[in-house]
Parts: sequence; C-alpha cells; structure tokens
Amino acid sequence: MEEKKLGKFFQKYVDKKSLFLDKSVLQSSYIPDEIYHRDEQIEQVASILAPTLKKELPSNLFIYGKTGTGKTLTIKYVSEQLMKISREKKIKLDILYLNCKLKKIADTEYRLIAQLARHFGKAIPPTGLPTDEVYNVFFNALDEKKNIIIIVLDEIDQLVKKTGDELIYNLTRINSELKNSKVSLIGISNDLTFVNNLDPRVKSSLSEEEVLFPPYNAIQIQDILKKRAKKAFQPKIIESGVVEKCSAYAARDHGDARRALELLRVAGELAERQNQKTIKIENIDEAEDKIEKDRILELIKNQPKQFQLILYAIILKNNSQKGKIFTGEIYDYYKNICNEVSLRPLTQRRVSDIISELDMSGIINGRVLSKGRYGRTREISISVPKTTEPKIIQILEESLEVERKNELF
Repeated sequence: MEEKKLGKFFQKYVDKKSLFLDKSVLQSSYIPDEIYHRDEQIEQVASILAPTLKKELPSNLFIYGKTGTGKTLTIKYVSEQLMKISREKKIKLDILYLNCKLKKIADTEYRLIAQLARHFGKAIPPTGLPTDEVYNVFFNALDEKKNIIIIVLDEIDQLVKKTGDELIYNLTRINSELKNSKVSLIGISNDLTFVNNLDPRVKSSLSEEEVLFPPYNAIQIQDILKKRAKKAFQPKIIESGVVEKCSAYAARDHGDARRALELLRVAGELAERQNQKTIKIENIDEAEDKIEKDRILELIKNQPKQFQLILYAIILKNNSQKGKIFTGEIYDYYKNICNEVSLRPLTQRRVSDIISELDMSGIINGRVLSKGRYGRTREISISVPKTTEPKIIQILEESLEVERKNELF
C-alpha cells in the first residue's frame, strides 16, 4: 500500500467511531471495582491475609481451581485493598506478584530468585553468579526492608515443572534465614492435583491454608459479561443472543469467565474490522476460531525442546510423505533432527509418551492401530488447520534454531 493510501486508511480509522468505550474492561489484566460471584473466596483469602494489618505473619496459602475461575483476579483485588489499608496505617508490607509461566522470569531457579532480588533494587546479572550467592543477595535484600513480605507465585505448577520442588522448599524456609523481615507465600495453580505430587515437606509448608475456586456456571458468566459489556461497549451495539452464546461457550469450557471475556472482546474487534455497526452472533464463532488458532500457537511456543522436536518431525514427515505416517517412521525422522541440533534423542518409548501428550493437547491426532501379533502402532495426523502450519513451523525453527535442509529432510 502506497504512503498516501496508507495515510488515508489510518486517518479514516481514527475518525471512525469505535464500537468500544473501554476495551481494557474485557482484558485479563483489568481489576474491577467489584468482583461478582466470588464473595466466599474473597472473604476466605482476606481472613487469611488480615493478620498482616496487626504486623503478624499470615499462613502460606495455596489457591487452586480451573482456568478463568477468578483466582488471580481475587488475589490482585484483595492485595490492592490490603496495600491501601497498610499504607494508611503505615504498616510495612510488600506484596510481590510473579507469573511463573513467563520464561524470562521463572524458567530456572536462578532467574526467579534474581527477579525477586531485583524487586528490592539489587542488580543481578541474567547469568553468571553461583545460585547460593543469588540467594544470599535476596535474603539480605529482604532483611534490609524490615517488612512483612507476601510473595505470590501464579501458575506455581509451571515453576515446579521447570525447576523441581526444591525451589519451593527453599522459599518456604526463608524465615529461618531472616532476622528482620518475614515472608509468606501464596501459590496459585490451575492444576487441581498439583500439591499431591509435591515432596511431603513442601506440601505441608505450602498448603498451610487452601482455597478452592469452583467453575462459574452459565448464569454467573452471563451476569459478569453483561456488567463488563456495559462498560466496554457503546450502548445498544450488542445484538440479542451474543452474550448468551459467549456464556454457553465458556460454560462448556469448564466455566472459564476469562475465555468468555476474551471471546466478547475479539468478536468486537472482528466486527469493527469488518465495519459492522453491531456485534452479531456469527462474530462469536469467528472469534472462537481465531482464539483457538492463537491458543495452539502459544501452546507450541511454551513446549519443552523435546516436545517441539517431535512435533517438528511429525509436521515435516507429514509434508514430505504422501499417505499415512506411523510412530516408528517419526522416531527415525526425529533422531535425524536431534543429530542436526546436537541434542541427545529420547528413547522410542518416551517419544511415544510425548506423542500421546501432543494428541491430548489437540495438536495432533494419533489413532491406535492393532498389527496383530506384531503389537500396536499409531497412525499420526496433524489436527491444526493447514493454514496455521507455516506459522507453527516458523515458531519451531526459531525455538530449535534449526533450518530445513533438503538432504536431511
């Protein structure tokens, strides 16, 4: 598009009246003035953290429930109120929030502790120091504050998956290393069975108190959507049935209110892009397709290297071979790629397990076939749309730092 035309396009966009009043109201980072249908959980969390206002250390707290059930929202909401009152009463309180899903912050023990230390103004290089030294810097930073400190580790199960549970054990024992400050931990997880798999020492330390967040039902999600939509959109631009369809989709996805809000936001963006004056029911279906595609790409981006290698092998094998592909063929292909990127191949049994996990995530489809006395194999096919494949390949090649070579693939 030439410069003049592009300029006109942007000017037209600026002049056009938006369907939105405030798009941020539908984003996951938004904290409303009032949280609906979570009174019981808010009260439980508040009563556990309230001792900080009497300069007493609250118990460690573990919060669990499926995605989109208001866990993070509730913690941020209660934290804001707690910080507001502590400032008024001049109580020394710090609340640190970290999302353990973020690679740059929490994919190693070193990075997490370094990030916590940086919060207190300590300059720590991204790599290079012994981990013990980073812990010492962090402990000293905490003690200098002479505060009560609450550390919130959101998606704590992701942290344990990456680093093991020794890090959580170390964090739960911080108070034995401190003289002037005291630390309390809040762990948040979407995995309802996560705590059961921890070392018993860690489990008892982390789960001093527990709060379960149940899924929202369709009526509750509808109510949340209507209240948010009123603030997010211009009046009378949502057609009849749109909010109900959003709620039905979210209720189907285990009562995920975050998903419902995202659906409504994306539907509004798509309607605006198509120069519609209202948001229609069909925009919800379009939004569902777009979100699902984005979800798959994000999922692939966050997979461990070996998962990515196996998926890469499956896609390349599928594209180079007409007809059906089977587990054994993928394993040979996968070993070639391991040699190319200087990674040690996993056993065939472990690769088969990972193929099962990719199948469960909806990225591939593995149909089990019986070969009689020769055992069983799986016929593998790609479940993602063909149009998404080039983007997936790009993500995998950037992550694995590999280039396709005709002689190898």
